[in-house]
Amino acid sequence: MTDTAGTGRGPEKYFQPEIEKMDRESLEALQLERLKQTVARCYENIDFYKAAFDEAGITPGDINTLDDLQKLPFTTKQDMRDAYPFDLFAIPATDARVQRFHASSGTTGNATVVGYTQNDIDNWGDTFARAIAQVGGDEQSVLQVSYGYGLFTGGLGAHEGGIRMGSAIMPMSSGNTKRQVQMMRDMGADILACTPSYALLIADTAIDLGFDPAKDFKISGAICGAEPCSEGMRKEIEEKLGVTMVDIYGLSEVMGPGVSCECRYQNGLHVAEDHFIIEILDPQTLEPVPDGEYGEVVFTTLTKECSPLIRYRTRDISRILLGECECGRTLRRMDRIQGRTDDMLIIRGVNVFPSQFQEVLASFDELTSYYQIVLSNKGPLDHVVLKVETVPSFDFDEIRKIEALQKRIDAEIKSNLQVSVEVKVVEPKSIERSEGKARRVIDERVK
Repeated sequence: MTDTAGTGRGPEKYFQPEIEKMDRESLEALQLERLKQTVARCYENIDFYKAAFDEAGITPGDINTLDDLQKLPFTTKQDMRDAYPFDLFAIPATDARVQRFHASSGTTGNATVVGYTQNDIDNWGDTFARAIAQVGGDEQSVLQVSYGYGLFTGGLGAHEGGIRMGSAIMPMSSGNTKRQVQMMRDMGADILACTPSYALLIADTAIDLGFDPAKDFKISGAICGAEPCSEGMRKEIEEKLGVTMVDIYGLSEVMGPGVSCECRYQNGLHVAEDHFIIEILDPQTLEPVPDGEYGEVVFTTLTKECSPLIRYRTRDISRILLGECECGRTLRRMDRIQGRTDDMLIIRGVNVFPSQFQEVLASFDELTSYYQIVLSNKGPLDHVVLKVETVPSFDFDEIRKIEALQKRIDAEIKSNLQVSVEVKVVEPKSIERSEGKARRVIDERVK
């Protein structure tokens, strides 16, 4: 087949071209119809929304255009925690239509619980199936799902996508990485779904076992999400595995992975706009920002039956990208997540996201993609140590080389981020590997 995107794949594939290439007028008409249904469902079945709408002086009948969405109140994670477990369900949890529950970890309070009807699960599967197609997969693919299975939405979201696509599925979950490598080779997996850090660990483990995945395996595409990934890390994954890697976005409160996903042109994540309305708002004023400008991502679900959400504040920072994508999809594209309003570090008065450190470190050939930010107290101020790991070929016995590298990294961070941190270069494989989400920030501060 002819490679049309420089990725080693054939012509562009679609799972639902009638949706993915729908003209704007038809798509917005569909969104408005579904928005009206969602608002009515929330008002009639969820006490929280009825009270919020009544307080704002809004009724379902007041929603006549998509712009009317801005009249509606927001929903926050705290609202979901306060509603634990089922008070934000539009269908009673004991109703036979409710087929599944998922939840966040709840490490900082009550978990956020979401429910799914069979239609919800089918729609979720459709959106992830689009991602499989966007990375070149189809019904003949073998999909290795190495996201964790359980209350976390990653594993089962990818699994449902494979079912809807008709692909063969290897439900590996995360962990036991050597077996992951063996099964990838023996079963001929061509699509991998997992976090970026775990994709890199799988690649490094395969290389340590004597394989060259880019030559020895059939793997050709990776669908990676649930954590930030720099372009440098993406390039490393692609080179080591011999794949095209696309970024997928989702969150359990809204649905799970599949809310948006890159195509193989890797120039923004196509939002599943038939299922969600995306807004980008100024985090302070909560007013819309122009397309192309960064702000907080806010989602409204359009098809969720069990757990609909109105204007859910994700705390993620992104923007709407201008122009059309070469792939032919007409769904709007959001940029890759730049950070979160609640994981932002304030270092000597400067706002910095962990992902920004990752971007700077990617420019150093001496470093791997593994790093950690350690926060501690030093007198009245916060102290920040940036641990960075060298490649195996780096001569770690030369103290002068280590000191010189640390100075270069510190200079680049000061130049690019306008902050000063203590840089500590560490030996290869000394930073803990993760078989799920990487632990990038360690907070040892005494509160």
